[in-house]
Amino acid sequence: MAVFKKHYTRDEANALLPRVRQWLAEVQQLRAVIENCEEQLNPSLALGDDLGGPIVTRYNRALSAIKEILVKFHQREIQVKDLDRGLIDFPAYIGGKEVFLCWETGEEDVEYWHDLSSGYAGREKL
Repeated sequence: MAVFKKHYTRDEANALLPRVRQWLAEVQQLRAVIENCEEQLNPSLALGDDLGGPIVTRYNRALSAIKEILVKFHQREIQVKDLDRGLIDFPAYIGGKEVFLCWETGEEDVEYWHDLSSGYAGREKL
């Protein structure tokens, strides 16, 4: 029995890469906003101050935007394995076996796969 409902061919996964790259870039930008807000808020938090205002609003909006992007991945059953590295897995079938097509930021196309349990360490060239 399949673990995932949606499965991608290599061509389908490659066709989604421009969108995936855009989403990952947006997440990185939003994470920078969050880090900036945290730097500004941490001194007040250390003092136990109640917080509000534009910095907290920016922080909350950035968190919400990241969640919305992650929902886009989830709705497509695309697995985000590591946001820092941009490591993404697409459920697929190879030789009748359910596997992941594996892609990482910096790679031109989807060129690797691994079984569901081995992870990145088990990557093999397609």
